[in-house]
Amino acid sequence: MLTGDAADPVALEEAGALKADVLVAVTGEDQVNLVVSLLSKRHFAIPRVVARVNDPANHWMFTDDWGIDVAVSASNTLLSLIQEATSAADTVGLLTLGRSGVGLVETTLTDQSTAVAKCLSDLELPKGAIVAAVVRSGKAHVPGGSFRLEVGDEILVVTDTATREDIRHAFQH
Repeated sequence: MLTGDAADPVALEEAGALKADVLVAVTGEDQVNLVVSLLSKRHFAIPRVVARVNDPANHWMFTDDWGIDVAVSASNTLLSLIQEATSAADTVGLLTLGRSGVGLVETTLTDQSTAVAKCLSDLELPKGAIVAAVVRSGKAHVPGGSFRLEVGDEILVVTDTATREDIRHAFQH
């Protein structure tokens, strides 16, 4: 684990910014997210930069001028999560990245999920879906094909074509 100031170029370099394909700036402060985004795009030439907008009044600044490819509104995302959570869904659409239409879907495994005790390579994922991370006991894992799933795992899937229901079907039925 690396600890440091995300707006410090040295800290970003130590974190791997020179090799990064994507940077996501998600601090709780808009000004920090703007500086990190600008450094990422201009200084490190990171091809894709996503930034969180905390205050809706600042949304107008989160543009290409600051090196931001996709601005994600914290309040809009939170509203979507609340709407999904109140439906008691085990599979939730977290966000869709603007121009590309790429989405992030989360599904949580229960004791009824058919994916429990299976390796990722044993599952038939929908076309265009990639498991980006599995959160287990509060710790994020970047899984390979041999990663065995457990009850309570929160699976984050990135997709450009699969629907929330396609993802749910792959892990829950």
